[in-house]
Amino acid sequence: MEETKFVLTAEARAVIRGYGQIMIEATKLTKDYGEKRAVNDISFTVRPGIVTGFLGPNGSGKSTTMRLILGLDAPTAGDVRVNGKHYRDHASPLHEVGALLEARSVHTGRSAYNHLLALAQTQGIPRRRVNELIDLVGLHEVARKRAGQFSLGMGQRLGIATALLGDPATVMLDEPVNGLDPEGVHWIRNLLKQLAAEGRTVFVSSHLMSEMALTADHLIVIGRGRLIADMSVDEFVQKASGALVRVRSPEATRLRELVLGPHVSVASSESGVIEVEGLTAEQIGEIAASHKIVLHELTPVQASLEEAFMELTRDEVEFKPVESGVTEREELAA
Repeated sequence: MEETKFVLTAEARAVIRGYGQIMIEATKLTKDYGEKRAVNDISFTVRPGIVTGFLGPNGSGKSTTMRLILGLDAPTAGDVRVNGKHYRDHASPLHEVGALLEARSVHTGRSAYNHLLALAQTQGIPRRRVNELIDLVGLHEVARKRAGQFSLGMGQRLGIATALLGDPATVMLDEPVNGLDPEGVHWIRNLLKQLAAEGRTVFVSSHLMSEMALTADHLIVIGRGRLIADMSVDEFVQKASGALVRVRSPEATRLRELVLGPHVSVASSESGVIEVEGLTAEQIGEIAASHKIVLHELTPVQASLEEAFMELTRDEVEFKPVESGVTEREELAA
């Protein structure tokens, strides 16, 4: 499949259109549904040129936040703007924001080609752009097939094509890799990075932590409608990892006695290996060198993104399983 390149970068469009930076800006955004507060006074900025991951447990308010950004729901309080305006105020919204919130929101009797063509004609987008997108997302062989017969993965590809139809400055995708095979996951990962490299704002929600670790540069994490984290992926993982260093040495027992201190703890799970908390790898290495202790391994232990996410959101999970040995009736009566 030939890769389609986007010629005009988002940064160039920003200059042409006369607005400043291309971004999503939420300010004290709040949304209530009756007595339920789905989004609680959150503020964040999604900037261009990087892939920003949007994470949170089920029920955290991610989908509601994305609907607020697109004006599908009205905020109870606060404000959110895309590329300097409310979404509804953009004269040509498909050229400003490309969004995928629900891949199945397509007329089931319409072909993929005709679905894209109908949208293109409402915005003055040429037919050749439809052909480009069909090829880009890998639907050339099934372009004339009814969308109702598509698999989940094919539906996702059509949804992504729809989001990119207007060559938008901002791309917002909710769970874009759902239903994709490994080749499709690899493709969407590279596509998102390419879009960000062109200067676009790329905002992606996903439950796949392993994929976010490979794709995202920055993370916005919410739980129970509140902002938990707004930082780079590296900072997020480091925050959950702590200062733990794995050391392997034939003199591990001796080194253990040397590094122990008021704020330093040492654990050992196997012979010749210790895990030191409270000192950096550099500090441990210097202590070992000064006492002529041979080291075979000196590795800072870093949590995976999934482990970091579980650690920082464990108190924000809305639906938790009942502990083993405790019946549902006993928990309700507690």
